[in-house]
Amino acid sequence: MGVTAPAQREPERLAPVPTVELAPAVAPVTLRRVGDALDMLDVRYLADGDGSLLAMWERHAVLFTLEGPEDEILVMRARPHSTVPPDWADRAYRVVNEWNHTRRFCKAYVGDPTERGQLPIYAELQVPLGSGAHDALLVEMLDCGAAVATSFVDWLHDEGALL
Repeated sequence: MGVTAPAQREPERLAPVPTVELAPAVAPVTLRRVGDALDMLDVRYLADGDGSLLAMWERHAVLFTLEGPEDEILVMRARPHSTVPPDWADRAYRVVNEWNHTRRFCKAYVGDPTERGQLPIYAELQVPLGSGAHDALLVEMLDCGAAVATSFVDWLHDEGALL
């Protein structure tokens, strides 16, 4: 049994290749693009002058910023307006750990005490985007971050029974 050369292609017998619409170009993620994406999502925000955007909801705020040596990491950091008294620290750590064990998105943690000694609770998503992102992906990530932040804070008030 010998090996034979593959048959020549006959271009006239090939089906035409469908034309595909090219995806929008991948571009570096900048604070301006983050703001534009938040605008598309109808999320109102304030610019803080330090290179961050702050959006406020009834029970929490979300900081949208870029961090890292080249501002290549998109950070969405949520903080409920309510804080926890220091004598509830053990409970706060247990509740935050429960969230981290049972949820896919948002790393939650107990922050350092405030000037009044209260403990803030945070949840954040960090996404390295050094290679850039399409507009649609950026919008999707910001929408996910905002939605999960709201779910987290609602959970802290209800099932988590911390706030």
